[in-house]
Amino acid sequence: MTEPHKLLDFERALAGRRVLVTGHTGFKGSWLALWLKSIGAEVHGIALAPDTVPNMFGLVGLEKLLAHNVIDIRDRASLIARVRQIDPEIVFHLAAQPLVRKSFDLPLETFDTNVMGTAHVLEACRQTRSTKAIVCVTTDKVYENTEGLRPYKEEDRLGGTDPYSSSKAAAELVAATYRKCFLADRPLATARGGNVIGGGDWSEDRLIPDIVRAIHDRRPLVVRNPNASRPWQHVLNLCHAYLVLANALLTNEKTVQRAWNFGPADQSSIPVHEVLKIFGQSWMLPEIQVVPAHGKPETQILSLDSSLAHDALGWSPAWSLEESIANTADWYRSFSEKPAAISQKTADQLASYRRALLVEA
Repeated sequence: MTEPHKLLDFERALAGRRVLVTGHTGFKGSWLALWLKSIGAEVHGIALAPDTVPNMFGLVGLEKLLAHNVIDIRDRASLIARVRQIDPEIVFHLAAQPLVRKSFDLPLETFDTNVMGTAHVLEACRQTRSTKAIVCVTTDKVYENTEGLRPYKEEDRLGGTDPYSSSKAAAELVAATYRKCFLADRPLATARGGNVIGGGDWSEDRLIPDIVRAIHDRRPLVVRNPNASRPWQHVLNLCHAYLVLANALLTNEKTVQRAWNFGPADQSSIPVHEVLKIFGQSWMLPEIQVVPAHGKPETQILSLDSSLAHDALGWSPAWSLEESIANTADWYRSFSEKPAAISQKTADQLASYRRALLVEA
């Protein structure tokens, strides 16, 4: 990918920096690494090999664009040794076991990765004196969910009764401990994002990938809970948030070193059936079969209050919900029609998002 002619304000501070992205082989990590590479950052990645076929990392040729390191963040010694070799100035920690339903099948792996893995990454940062900013990515599911209509604010109580949610809430506590006790001179913040959609996600038990697989296989789409509401947003909205937060951390102001919510601009959550409707308007939909899930409880209502990030960081998503779903459908439609050209489609969508930000600036 080529460097844009004009950098946005928050990009200038990151251009040319030595950056580490954990989880760079994943869906969000791949998009973030591509954005960083496009602005001229020196990008290093630490992650497991991609766990789906196809996968975003391979489709866009990321292995040739950055320093790719296959290391399990649960392997403390190997992780710390490699981070010290990389000597990063900025760290984005995205590596995780990210699936709610999978966490019921693999609870110990989920806790080991999301809690101790986070502690290992932060310990590696503590032992690397060059580090100037750390963005630790968690989730909107860290809150004790009361199924209420009020969007959650950063000060609300942490909780989580499934292994994924509780492990991410615990990761927030690990980050808060390291921030207070061990990284006082290395600014650290956590980022709690809403449900992410976008091209390149083939994870299990996620709505958009499930739609795409059903279309490809010409079979019905099984929907567990059509009325469940989430704060859906495009992956580039969140990558944008992470970059803005990293830029703010470089100022080393104490007010930035905290937890931040990043969700839809209007704080709205919409139900699954509305997402299906909008997706179908942008591409197509398979036949829908509603089959309620049993034995693995899921949150019915979830929404985020992102007013703090808007007011204090100047962040707001460039793409609306409708634009996010339309661009997601467009990416997968392009992949189904011409998979060899998907790297260019990805670059085009990143450029389109950046143009929207330039217009707002």
